[in-house]
Amino acid sequence: MKLVIISGSQRAHSESAKVARYIASAATHYKAVRHIELCKYQLPFWDGSNDSKFAPGCDWPLIREELVTADALVLITPEWDGMATPILKNFLLMCDAAETAHKPALLVSVVSGINGANPIAELRMNALKNNKLVAIPDHLIIRNVGDILNQDKKNDELSERETGIQHRIGYSLHTLHQYSQALKQVRQLQQQQPYPEQAQYRYAM
Repeated sequence: MKLVIISGSQRAHSESAKVARYIASAATHYKAVRHIELCKYQLPFWDGSNDSKFAPGCDWPLIREELVTADALVLITPEWDGMATPILKNFLLMCDAAETAHKPALLVSVVSGINGANPIAELRMNALKNNKLVAIPDHLIIRNVGDILNQDKKNDELSERETGIQHRIGYSLHTLHQYSQALKQVRQLQQQQPYPEQAQYRYAM
């Protein structure tokens, strides 16, 4: 089983990437874990044409290869003015069902303060329609992120809050892995027992 973690900050050395690295280290159920930090890739502002995904200098083919072989995704976004980041939303627009349909996704919001709920609501509402990703019921909001999940802390130095967050991450990854196993069977059934003229329903209503 393979997990792909997408960190959607538009800044290098971001807290989102820090959280992604911790999640990668905790995702022990998966044989392979890949972290894709979107700000390090060259992606176009998608114009609705598949040709733009494969234009010279575009890194989409590299990302697509990872998505096709993934069994589950973690989508991480910082909260920017109450929203998910443009780079993450652009990425989700570029995904299509051939790469991501019926694969479970754990949604993660990262915030320096005490908010963080709005990006989760936004992603659940309008980011998963045509790519047919399946957001699992559990999500994570990492508040006051600058104070936690820092590599320089030892276990005996962790606060009760940080210990609780680490356990919540472990629980969420455990649940995600169970969805990974279940939805793998759904994808197989979609191939083996397709609905008549199934290709006509590539896009959701």
